[in-house]
Amino acid sequence: SSSVMNISEHLSCPLGFGHYNAVDICILETVVIVLLTFLIIAGNLTVIFVFHCAPLLHHYTTSYFIQTMAYADLFVGVSCLVPTLSLLHYSTGVHESLTCQVFGYIISVLKSVSMACLACISVDRYLAITKPLSYNQLVTPCRLRICIILIWIYSCVIFLPSFFGWGKPGYHGDIFEWCATSWLTNAYFTGFIVCLLYAPAAFVICFTYFHIFKICRQHTKEINDRRARFPSHEVDAAGETGHSPDRRYAMVLFRITSVFYVLWLPYIIYFLLESSRVLENPALSFLTTWLAISNSFCNCVIYSLSNSVFRLGLRRLSETICSSC
Repeated sequence: SSSVMNISEHLSCPLGFGHYNAVDICILETVVIVLLTFLIIAGNLTVIFVFHCAPLLHHYTTSYFIQTMAYADLFVGVSCLVPTLSLLHYSTGVHESLTCQVFGYIISVLKSVSMACLACISVDRYLAITKPLSYNQLVTPCRLRICIILIWIYSCVIFLPSFFGWGKPGYHGDIFEWCATSWLTNAYFTGFIVCLLYAPAAFVICFTYFHIFKICRQHTKEINDRRARFPSHEVDAAGETGHSPDRRYAMVLFRITSVFYVLWLPYIIYFLLESSRVLENPALSFLTTWLAISNSFCNCVIYSLSNSVFRLGLRRLSETICSSC
């Protein structure tokens, strides 16, 4: 009980109207953070191992971006060990401000990598459907690796101004008191991040998926018209080998993208409102932040439920582990 009382003294816990109520809230926050940390690390390690054990997954060029997202999400889970360990054993050193800045910067960079990868995945699927004949010449493994390197560099650079006193990179739900009281958001820096990251990524994703499903719908209509005119097996075979696999795979990626923005949208809205000094609520800050961070685990669940090749690789990995045990 003394350790819990110590936690409540040093952490910024929302909704703490009374002392015992604050302790209860701190315990709830600790449970949420520890559980999410475990799920994110375990889930993304599973995705990474399955990709290494299932060669068929490497036939998709988007596997480069999916694996990059898995590593980024894994690093999110590892980064979450910082607040987890601080909750379990609080350090009263003078480096609290540096810890807050580094932690906020790392989380922001990793979420930027995920967002940029989702935008690149949508562009990749758009090229695969709109330019099927020249796709292999346009999208090569070398260009994909260069694109991933540029994503990491861009994500690291865009949040660097936060170290020079220009606003907060966007991490809320602060665990350390210094983060909540002394490190404030800045409307100009928030607008800078929105214009250079959130808005372009959202526009690219909306544009590409709108045209992907539009083209797939037109293609399906043409196949149905051909079947009505020429009810033969040749037409059925042509239809099955057309855009149908691409459309199914695009749907899997569209689900991942949709869940990403559903979980991150409350965080982005609160980020904008807090930066404009319109709303400041510690409870909303904590909930929106960790709801967004939970997306790092949701990606694993969606991909494992939606992709049959991934499920096959997961089953083989499980059988290998069970047989070795």
